[in-house]
Amino acid sequence: MPKGKIRIKLKSYDYRLIDETCQKLVDTAIRTGASVIGPVPLPTKHEIYVVDKATFTDKNAREHFGLKIHKRLLEINNPTNQTIDALMHLELPAGVEVEVKM
Repeated sequence: MPKGKIRIKLKSYDYRLIDETCQKLVDTAIRTGASVIGPVPLPTKHEIYVVDKATFTDKNAREHFGLKIHKRLLEINNPTNQTIDALMHLELPAGVEVEVKM
């Protein structure tokens, strides 16, 4: 029986997708007998890209495009073998980056 904790960090452009994924992970961990801390929302990263509309003529004519990267942190304490097995075989949606640390 493994002792310790599993730290899962999730990143996504869509907050609904990342919240749905967190709920799946929490339900799976609780169902298999582990305790869960989180999901803890980490700061959202805003990336803004400025593009000139015209190449040479009008410097003041610009367009702004933006991306938001949503992040969540999930910690699973005292995972059992069933927890690890269930998390390995869990179907997660595309568009969510998952980083796992033991």
